[in-house]
Amino acid sequence: MAVWSPHTWRSLPAQQMPEWPDAGELARVLEELRELPPLVFAGEARRLRSELGRVARGEAFLLQAGDCAESFDELSADSIRDKLKIVLQMAVVLTYAAGLPVIKVGRIAGQFAKPRSSPVERVGDTALPTFRGHAVNDVMFDPEARRADPRRLLRAYHHAASTLNLIRAFTTGGFADLRQIHNWNQEFVAASPQGRRYEALATQIDRAIAFMQACGVDLSEDSPLHSVDLYTSHEALLLAFEEALTRRDSLTGRWYDCSAHLLWVGERTRQPDGAHVEFLSGIENPVAAKLGPAATPADVLALCDRLNPGNEPGRLTLIARMGAALVADRLPPLIEAALREGRQVVWVCDPMHGNTFTTPGGLKSRRFADIVAEIRGFFAVCRECGAVPGGVHLELTDRDVTECLGGSHEVSDDHLTQRYQALCDPRLNARQSLDLAFELAEMLGSG
Repeated sequence: MAVWSPHTWRSLPAQQMPEWPDAGELARVLEELRELPPLVFAGEARRLRSELGRVARGEAFLLQAGDCAESFDELSADSIRDKLKIVLQMAVVLTYAAGLPVIKVGRIAGQFAKPRSSPVERVGDTALPTFRGHAVNDVMFDPEARRADPRRLLRAYHHAASTLNLIRAFTTGGFADLRQIHNWNQEFVAASPQGRRYEALATQIDRAIAFMQACGVDLSEDSPLHSVDLYTSHEALLLAFEEALTRRDSLTGRWYDCSAHLLWVGERTRQPDGAHVEFLSGIENPVAAKLGPAATPADVLALCDRLNPGNEPGRLTLIARMGAALVADRLPPLIEAALREGRQVVWVCDPMHGNTFTTPGGLKSRRFADIVAEIRGFFAVCRECGAVPGGVHLELTDRDVTECLGGSHEVSDDHLTQRYQALCDPRLNARQSLDLAFELAEMLGSG
């Protein structure tokens, strides 16, 4: 299209959109959202875009992690703090091993909607609309609960605002200070082998800080050790919501989606001529696209044309989600096509979605060994092709859940039903997340 605006997506086919039964109520909600303050600011999104440019050049590593689908029922200071703890722990392990800064992006403060493989869910002879995330409907299998309710979009906004408010307090108010490193280890994690390994690393960092202080290095509250940047991200699925939170920046005159710092399109919504890509093409935020095993070199180049026509490092991240068995075969042609055409992208591995399976009991799960294997394959392919393995995109939780199999504190098939709490897809628990951080640290250190 010749001229982009936040609503030009409406003239194009849009996949995975809920059917809102009350158009008038939806219009009233969207009008209210347009009048609410932005959740994030254009300058923050510009800073993340610059940081991702460093990732594209191999000068930093991206850790993008968080819940598969955030819940309206888990908005508490403890929950937000503990999610931040596991991200901080993982980032410290990776930074210490690789000697690279880790750019931290959460699947947080906005991941309230999910694409689904079927528009309906059946239980016995009853068919109801599928659960699409708390921004749309409720997980309870009930006709009223499964009705798409536009008022939930307002709840999503206010939950995101509350979460962001607390994140900013934690990341700048001293909790994220590197001198608090021991306090990030949760009790049930600390008792695990990797928790003890983390404590040993934390002790080494304590000694390094003490050495720097003894040498006269300024470690006051103004130092980089005192605070961190945690950026937010979510899938740009509900385009009417994203449109309502898109604002023109007063400094540059350009459009930014102020619902999150980074937005992505998924495997089901990345059509270059579709509504979701059209929307992302006009905002100035850094953006991303998921690539499954069916993606082709032509798909990659078309997405680059649509989402990064200026070929700017840090603007576009491509997230490969191939599956452990397919990454070595399906990923090289995509990377080679981008390199051949000189396209500037950040290559990231999502080792979660391509390794999902359903148990005989009907639960979704993933094997920790498959997750590690796909990341190893991703690193190997990138290095063989001459690309930078830029980061990982993970679904995890701070909780002691039993949703993914394996890890050093073995979760077996018999454990799955003990603490299975996922709203949609299975997540790594805090122990498994720390396990994975040490595995990643070895891969980064060997580069």
